[in-house]
Amino acid sequence: MKNLKLILGPMRLPFVILAPACALVGLGAALYAKGSVNWLHFALVLIGAVAAHISVNAFNEYYDFKTGLDSRTQKTPFSGGSGTLQAHPELAPAALATALVAFAITGGIGLFFVTVWGWELIPLGVAGLFLLYGYTVWMARNPLLCLLAPGLGFGTFMVLGAHFALTGEYSWVAFAASLVPFFLVSDLLLLNQFPDVEADRSIGRRHYPILVGRKASGYIYIAFLLATYAAIVLGVILGVLPVFSLLGLLTLILAVPVIRNVLKNSDNVPALIPALGQNVLINLATPALLAVGLFIG
Repeated sequence: MKNLKLILGPMRLPFVILAPACALVGLGAALYAKGSVNWLHFALVLIGAVAAHISVNAFNEYYDFKTGLDSRTQKTPFSGGSGTLQAHPELAPAALATALVAFAITGGIGLFFVTVWGWELIPLGVAGLFLLYGYTVWMARNPLLCLLAPGLGFGTFMVLGAHFALTGEYSWVAFAASLVPFFLVSDLLLLNQFPDVEADRSIGRRHYPILVGRKASGYIYIAFLLATYAAIVLGVILGVLPVFSLLGLLTLILAVPVIRNVLKNSDNVPALIPALGQNVLINLATPALLAVGLFIG
């Protein structure tokens, strides 16, 4: 059991719940558009989403170990890696194998849906697979890509991909709904970079907390968080999203204290840790509530 726990460490399984939350938004958009779905297909969508998240986590663990980043990082409960490879460096090949197997599972499920619905899924799928591998290796060295890539992966690619896998088409409903995890997950990674500024800079990473500082990055965080709720409201006003999508606004009760904390403590990492935890809850609850709103229609 101990060996199994060590092997599972690089997967960062406690955080993988984010993938099903985002896939549920794609399911909600599909049900809103079509009224019913093939539930076996949705099971495959869930497996693919979880495999994608495990893959990017394991690639991140492996490459952060190889560069020595995780040994320099100020760890928090929400950032800094699992610590598995620092304690057991002999497991690095297993972490890389985990990343590659999960990558293959994601790609295989994507190919299955290409055979079901056609080639239109291929561009989105290829872009998603490129992001899985490229985020840690290349994108983390470009501030704009580092900011946008997480949201593209869990928002644009995952929600639109899930919707296409369940309906065989893209839709404005799915696109509008995908904006919620797009802004939220980009924000999740942005705030989690605040404790890592010094360590990330030492290995050549370039994200906004390094480029413009934590305080200015706090305003970027707040702008993206507010954009999440604006996207829901605008989607309803324009008639793209159903009115029950406004359930996603309930997490404003969590967002307000996070905004206050970020404004006050952007340069005080220990004081910022509660905001990191509340930010995780916002990332899980808001897509789930939006999905419920889409289910109700």
